[in-house]
Amino acid sequence: MPVHKNRKMAFLYPGQAAENDFYTMASEMRPAVDIEVIHTSFLEDAHTVEALTEMGSIKRLQEGAERLKGSGAASVLWSSTSASFVLGAAGIQRQVKELKNILDVPASTTALAFVKAARTLNLKKIAVAATYPRDVALIFKQFLQTYEMEVIQYESKGIITAAEVGTLKKREVLDFAENSDAAEAEALLIPDTALHTAGYLKVLEETLKKPVLTANQVSFWEALWLAERFTPQQGWGTLFQTNERIDL
Repeated sequence: MPVHKNRKMAFLYPGQAAENDFYTMASEMRPAVDIEVIHTSFLEDAHTVEALTEMGSIKRLQEGAERLKGSGAASVLWSSTSASFVLGAAGIQRQVKELKNILDVPASTTALAFVKAARTLNLKKIAVAATYPRDVALIFKQFLQTYEMEVIQYESKGIITAAEVGTLKKREVLDFAENSDAAEAEALLIPDTALHTAGYLKVLEETLKKPVLTANQVSFWEALWLAERFTPQQGWGTLFQTNERIDL
């Protein structure tokens, strides 16, 4: 894929929690990339199906996308895993279609980015470390299974709000990852964009000795590919060392 300069990547991000991960990655990519983060609104910060469905509604995405018009963005990501997968495959496709229609650029969601990343790395058996309550974590498990991934083990941290997830420190993230892993799993997936992980990718993979996919990591990776800006990188996990991407 050709690499173009000055192709901005845009992220629609609900609320404020760990969006600085995107700025960290943008500044440390070589070459550096330009990004814009639009904070979208919602009625309630809660990891419940009802609240997440409203958060990821077409109305909320439309509001965010309208603010990106004229920004020069070359790709756009709906950067909430849970406010995407709770809507199911059909709901996700509606989100992507709406963003494409409004901005006329390639679009995707974090939930879809997880699937594409897993396929790119040819992952079949995975473990999941979900910060969500157990019912929402189960929906993510079922979502992955529809794409023919076997979830060997999944753990729920039971946190209701994104705001609380954003306060978790490095040691807590590493401990949760280790406790959620399974020996037979080929990789560990950590699916919350409210969780800070950009600075921990290297140590996570060194500790678990396998690929680790996190929400902000796969979101950034997907946005790079869609904007035709991807180049292999060191320090951002196995995913960023693979000079290919398998689409759906």
